[in-house]
Amino acid sequence: MTKSKKMEPLLGEELIKKVKELGNLSKDDKAKACGYYTKTKNGVERVNMMKFLNALIDAEGIQLDSTPNANGRGGRSASFRISVQSNGNLLIGSAYTKQMGLKPGDEFEITLGRKHIRLKQMDEEEIAAAEAAS
Repeated sequence: MTKSKKMEPLLGEELIKKVKELGNLSKDDKAKACGYYTKTKNGVERVNMMKFLNALIDAEGIQLDSTPNANGRGGRSASFRISVQSNGNLLIGSAYTKQMGLKPGDEFEITLGRKHIRLKQMDEEEIAAAEAAS
């Protein structure tokens, strides 16, 4: 009988991509599929949920504590607060787009409320339908 080699847990963009691919699976199933589990001597699989969730937080670039970056560089961090610029533009900034994994050309639907603006990222089907309607 041959033992199958356990995969190394996914990290970074690879982890985020895999979790998105797994769609509606449970958290436990997603963690297992991404390599965040161990097998006991009896062959029982145990999910390492904390490691999985911490890896997701790291992959998204979210900093939960006040320790500096591991690479020693400071820089600006997302403050979740912006102002309208003098030319009337509202600039979100790269800290947010990086955190969300957005790329140049990604399209959004803008919905205006009384005191809020909602941005919804459009998928390819929504973009095609919008172009067909115009």
